[in-house]
Amino acid sequence: MRIGIDARLIKETGVGRYIRNLIDEVSIIDQTNTFIVFLTKDSFEQFQLPNNRWEKRLANVHWHTLKEQLVMPKLLSEALLDLVHIPYFNVPLFLKTPCIVTIHDLTVLHFQTGKATTLPYILYFLKWIGYYLILRIGLAKTKHIIAVSKTVCDDLQHSLGMPKNKITVTYEGVDKSIKYQVSSIKYENKFKILQPYIMYVGNAYPHKNVEVLIHAFDAFKKTPQGKDFHLVLIGSDTMFYKRLHVLVETLSSKDAIQFTGLISDELLIHAYTNAHCLVFPSLSEGFGLPALEALSLGCPVICSDIPIFHEILGNSATYFDPKSVDSLVSILCSVSNKREIPDINVLKRYSWKKMAAQTLAIYEYALSS
Repeated sequence: MRIGIDARLIKETGVGRYIRNLIDEVSIIDQTNTFIVFLTKDSFEQFQLPNNRWEKRLANVHWHTLKEQLVMPKLLSEALLDLVHIPYFNVPLFLKTPCIVTIHDLTVLHFQTGKATTLPYILYFLKWIGYYLILRIGLAKTKHIIAVSKTVCDDLQHSLGMPKNKITVTYEGVDKSIKYQVSSIKYENKFKILQPYIMYVGNAYPHKNVEVLIHAFDAFKKTPQGKDFHLVLIGSDTMFYKRLHVLVETLSSKDAIQFTGLISDELLIHAYTNAHCLVFPSLSEGFGLPALEALSLGCPVICSDIPIFHEILGNSATYFDPKSVDSLVSILCSVSNKREIPDINVLKRYSWKKMAAQTLAIYEYALSS
């Protein structure tokens, strides 16, 4: 088979990590198929072909654009593919090549709010309609859908009417590079953060609910248990993070809150290893990789009491009401005296190698059906 992988988002966080691990593991497992990887200009030269059955093609087309809808079908068709894997929801509506798509979450449908954009609301609303149509029409024409969790699988059925027999759940894993080790780099010297600290990793979109974490930390800092703590927020310094900067400047705890921007995996490992805990306050997630990364490095996890985290983390996390500042403050106070070693048995369920093997089986099934 000639199988295409749309890897234009390979350098992004989240979806990019999924793409990188998919390619790494599939290239080891599969010994028969030919793979064509489609990349943007900024990643084309850097991408190293795993072996001689892999090719790469330039697809310098940005996602979520009209150009994507018009140009990508032509590029994929010219490659004479038997199947293409689109690892994000942006399926070109005019695509004629058989495809499967991975859905990581349906947050774009459930958080239709002006806070989720830098555009004027009317333009954002029109863009949201475009997303909805791409999801609805694009998913209907795919050969099969991969969901990264049962929660996402259920959401696809309830929100978009996708039939259950068209969806397969393949869990994600923890990167090989994210493993327990003591970094030679002193994290507190690099970012001038003193221990103990609470950390958050991720973007600052509204559904991530970081404002609740910040307000809870501000209240926690005023308690006897929280007076020595710091808060470290790790994520790309986008417009959404800039909004959080403005919020923090109004708080009495502002000097104890640090924004690091994006950091290397090496520093991220050290951050997890030395943190008192990771707080994951999201209102919605499709999987939640940072929580698994934290657990794999012995970092306790405090997260929202929402279905996805119960599915993925089970009893390995402590839960709080994500709409209640007081709920999180109470949890932070209760764990402040001791850094408990988390139960990591749940990690045995998750493997990029297993995900890749399941994905290869889906390729075979999609072409035979």
